[in-house]
Amino acid sequence: MADQNGILLESGTNELEIVEFEVNGSKYGINVIKVKEIIQPAAVIPIPHSHPYINGIIQLRGEVLPVIDMRQVLGRQPGEKSAQEKYIVSEFNQQKVVFHVDNVSMIHRVSWDQIEKPSDMYQNTDTKVIGVIKRNDEMLLLLDFESIILEINPESGINVGMVKKLGKRERSVKKLVVAEDSPLLRQLLSDTLKEAGYEDAEFFENGKDALSYLESLADSGVPVEQKVQLVITDIEMPQMDGHHLTRRIKEHQVLGKLPVVIFSSLITDDLKHKGNQVGADDQISKPEINQLINSIDTLII
Repeated sequence: MADQNGILLESGTNELEIVEFEVNGSKYGINVIKVKEIIQPAAVIPIPHSHPYINGIIQLRGEVLPVIDMRQVLGRQPGEKSAQEKYIVSEFNQQKVVFHVDNVSMIHRVSWDQIEKPSDMYQNTDTKVIGVIKRNDEMLLLLDFESIILEINPESGINVGMVKKLGKRERSVKKLVVAEDSPLLRQLLSDTLKEAGYEDAEFFENGKDALSYLESLADSGVPVEQKVQLVITDIEMPQMDGHHLTRRIKEHQVLGKLPVVIFSSLITDDLKHKGNQVGADDQISKPEINQLINSIDTLII
């Protein structure tokens, strides 16, 4: 499914396709790029003392995959089983998992600028909602699946300890701009970059705000490279995604020489061509933080 839709969507158009699914009558969405296939529920083998979100494991074509109960994730009580229940087989962050949902209804093509960020009233580092899509009288909530996996298995996330092995470093004169929508990952990235010596990093929660900031620097008359040395961007972000941000930077008369590194859970061999098409200088899969630091060092030092 991901490969097929990857052909349909050009890189850098700021569009995405969303698989809509239901849990307890509410509608949610997952980026189609993350979805490998949608299957009927299979027999699950329970795992003693596993995380409360984990139903157990299944075997799918020789692979053993964990099954995550989205009712538990979203704080809903288990209900009656129905014929509409589905398993969404997903791959991101270099791992495969299965999400157990009540139903899968349809696929929507939307622009990232149609996706509103969650209100500050209910957004915090523990939120599982990264965007809200309004469709007629309904709302579709785009979930942060990376943070769900991180909650289940903290070892799968960015590991600051890995960077400590690089030893004492001095990079404070280098300025980075980082676009990352997840509050949790913004904090982890901030801590990790500081540990690597990059203490001067400006964080933005979407590509649109990051681009506005960079364009303001370009309009100031001072050479941009004196103010910012490199841009790091996620791909999935409300308002403007990382591919579109990269393309806008690279096509800009003043900003075009800035190195851009895409740091995302969606970096795979099958999808790297999308970053190449928009001019990314490097593409690194989360959570390979050592590779990110090495890439930054190579590109600006």
